[in-house]
Amino acid sequence: MAQNPAANSKARRKPANLVLDEERLLLETPENRTTPRIFVAATRQNEGKTTSCLGLHFVLSTMFRHVGYIKPIGQRFVEVGGLMIDEDSVLFDSVFDTDVPIEAMSPIAIDPTFTRRFLTDPTQSRYLVDRMCRAFDRAAYAKDAIIIEGSGHAGVGAVCDLSNAQVARILGAKAIIVSSGGIGRPVDEIALNKSLFDKYGVEVVGAVLNKVLPDKMDVVREYAGRGLARLGVPLLAVIPEEKRLRAPNFGQVLEELSGRWLHAEEPGRLQRVDKVIIGAMSAKGVVDHLQPGTLIICPGDREDVILAAIAATAISGRQAAAGIMLTHGIMPHPKMMDLITRTGLPVAICEPDSYTAASRIYSMTVKTQPQDTDKIPLIRDLVMEHMDKELLAAAMR
Repeated sequence: MAQNPAANSKARRKPANLVLDEERLLLETPENRTTPRIFVAATRQNEGKTTSCLGLHFVLSTMFRHVGYIKPIGQRFVEVGGLMIDEDSVLFDSVFDTDVPIEAMSPIAIDPTFTRRFLTDPTQSRYLVDRMCRAFDRAAYAKDAIIIEGSGHAGVGAVCDLSNAQVARILGAKAIIVSSGGIGRPVDEIALNKSLFDKYGVEVVGAVLNKVLPDKMDVVREYAGRGLARLGVPLLAVIPEEKRLRAPNFGQVLEELSGRWLHAEEPGRLQRVDKVIIGAMSAKGVVDHLQPGTLIICPGDREDVILAAIAATAISGRQAAAGIMLTHGIMPHPKMMDLITRTGLPVAICEPDSYTAASRIYSMTVKTQPQDTDKIPLIRDLVMEHMDKELLAAAMR
């Protein structure tokens, strides 16, 4: 029988989203084209992107039965079952019933040598895209909507051909941009980020202004909203600053200072640190400032301050402070340590001096962790209250 060249050519033709690479097919875009998806980027680091994603998940869960999550490119990761998993993926897996293998929520981890390895062999880009697309298909499986969390501003990752704008295009997502509150700066920076999303054909469907001073909420909503409207970007939410979200727990403080526990580690790790006082004042002065959530910072030889904290705890019948951070690496006298161990007061020790320790605590970047059970409901309520749900529903269509 005569061969039909046109039929043979059609039979050999591969789907548009596949390229032949030796013995396997590499995905260039996900096979899932139908699940509504939103990509969340920020104008810079520490603008509240993960907090916004958490709140967004709660809001979307009122619109869709099953909401998924993926962070395709992770830069801060932890080891889970021998795999390097982005810490935000671990957070979402803990907070929500994702019913997805954790590796599908965090397919690519950018370790310290990743960029150099990529620039040595840029051809690996196709394999990275394939891994990301397959992970997305798994994370979006049986989901009615999915949140894609970026790793910073629109250009982050461009050095390895995986900028946020490029990733959003590959995954076929619309974008939301998060910025901290104000009027001029956030509008300017959102415009800058939007230009890169525009270059890659990604529609920016909204902006979230975060950490807005409560007494500036109405002004920011009015005038930033006007500025964003001129860019064609709807203002989805104006979220007030909440100081409790910036407060670390004692465990995070200890990690920041590279210290170690001396007593009551288990309850101490989760003690919220709302205030720091340095034990350079008299013991009486320290007692006047003691209250739950206060962290005392002093050298281990300030026995008067340590005794004052122990006594205040005993007299009040409750823990009078979040704990004590001993500085200069000075251990208390053995008899003082014996007294400490008779209390439930968390105590740790670090090498920096008291003022250095306090300064580092005040400048900490505090990330929400799975064990922050006091913060998660707060984030949920803040975003649920201030998100424009009608605009968000329109953005997801």
